[in-house]
Amino acid sequence: MDLGLQGKRALVTGSSRGLGFATALELAKEGCDVCLNSRIPENLKIAEKRLASQAHTNIFSICADISKIEAADRVVSEAADLMNGLDILVTNSGGPPSGPFESIDNDTWQAAVELNFLSHMRLIRAALPYLKQSLHPSVLTITSMSVKQPIPNLVLSNSIRSATIGLTKTLALELGSFNIRFNSILPGWTDTERVQELMAFRAKSNASSIDDEIAKQASDSPFNRMGSPKEFANVAVFLLSPAASYVTGTMLVVDGGMYKATY
Repeated sequence: MDLGLQGKRALVTGSSRGLGFATALELAKEGCDVCLNSRIPENLKIAEKRLASQAHTNIFSICADISKIEAADRVVSEAADLMNGLDILVTNSGGPPSGPFESIDNDTWQAAVELNFLSHMRLIRAALPYLKQSLHPSVLTITSMSVKQPIPNLVLSNSIRSATIGLTKTLALELGSFNIRFNSILPGWTDTERVQELMAFRAKSNASSIDDEIAKQASDSPFNRMGSPKEFANVAVFLLSPAASYVTGTMLVVDGGMYKATY
């Protein structure tokens, strides 16, 4: 199937590693020009080189911390200048700290709100003027399965990412008249650097090993394994593509069957 992505222009935030990088890579392989983003310059340079070595499109990068109020406008405007417009926006950010409710102070809550909700809102708001000029505009917010099924010791993620889901669904309805599609993917446990860090936290808390914790978590899937970033990215790229032109307002769980509810 031709996904219709050749020549499209995509900005993917939080894309120096993990799900963001995997999505950027698959978009580039489908023929998109891609602008990467990360707050860590060294990681961004490595990601840009990796992407350029595996895809034959134009690759750009912008270093910025999207949790900062002033970052969204700059990142979006610079990306649009570099690519002469914008068709695709993927809003992705790192996860907030883990821990039980009573261990988290007010400053940590506020930082998580900035990172995992307001960054999405600001990026979308900044991108709208460019997306309204696109023939095939599409936005994907990356959230978490935790909005449907809370994950132990992740109260920040469980709570705050739900606001991004509400925003995504609302904008799908509110801005559909501009032909802009808004969807979200709710990934389950996927073998990324972030998940490795969470498994290390669990191993320390449970006096076990990282491998033991990974095996325990993977057993929640009928496949008895975690997903790969590429498996996530394949779904993301389809949702972002013109091939999914009648799909909007969808909150899609990509979790290998770990979420057990019927709806």
